[in-house]
Amino acid sequence: MKTLNSEWLAQLPINNIQTVTPVSGGDINEAYEIVTKKDQRYFLKVQPGRGQAFFAHEIEGLNLIGDVARVPQVITSGTIGTDGFLLLNWLDIGTGDQLALGKMVAKVHQQHEERFGLEHDFQLGRFPKNNQWQTSWTTFFANQRLQPLADLAQQKGRWNSKRAAALALIIKQMQQYEAEHEITPSLLHGDLWSGNALFNAAHQPVLIDPDVYYGDREFDLGVTTVFGGFTDAFYQGYQQVYPFRPGIEARLIWYRFYYVLMHVVLFGESYGPFLDQICASVLQ
Repeated sequence: MKTLNSEWLAQLPINNIQTVTPVSGGDINEAYEIVTKKDQRYFLKVQPGRGQAFFAHEIEGLNLIGDVARVPQVITSGTIGTDGFLLLNWLDIGTGDQLALGKMVAKVHQQHEERFGLEHDFQLGRFPKNNQWQTSWTTFFANQRLQPLADLAQQKGRWNSKRAAALALIIKQMQQYEAEHEITPSLLHGDLWSGNALFNAAHQPVLIDPDVYYGDREFDLGVTTVFGGFTDAFYQGYQQVYPFRPGIEARLIWYRFYYVLMHVVLFGESYGPFLDQICASVLQ
């Protein structure tokens, strides 16, 4: 954890800082609660040595999603020395109605584009994300998400013939489905596990830490099924606003495969049995 000394803190656009407390902020950034003498509270993310550019993608995502959903307010971002920082308003976490959360996510997915991708790549994360625009969802997802991740898994010795066979079959199934069905490019959160879907003290849903691009909305829905935390009410609320396409259950496994493979690449073979269980389901 980086020590934020008084000289570093003095360069933040905040006056009268009283306390700076490290808090949980995920596995990528360092995170702090800042309280001023006027009892104003802020959430500070710091990315040591990476500069302001690291947070440009997150800010873009918060702005895009924030047009139709509740997200943290971006106060400012910048660089201090070589460290990038992002300053957000503080959220007191509470409980809330998953039905309302589902409706809010559906409204995000109703923001459409003509193609799949995003105006900008994101090259500064744990692995580069190529967001080049594509007219085919399968082309985008296979070439710019699945295959690069599989290549990284192979480089790290976390790949085998069954995982390769499952990947090949998933791509084939995607191609067959897209040949017969139109897939609309929707604004995606991109990392919609339960830790990124919160409720504030007023019991209102809030989405945090987006990794946005335009893709098949079923990607986000697939991610919600990996680690749990979303109740039946979430999916009911979603359906009330933006009904699922028929046969969705058979397709969510494509996105579970991707999300768990990402965890194998980033965190190791402790997630391997989970991935192999998904592969067995794909190949049965």
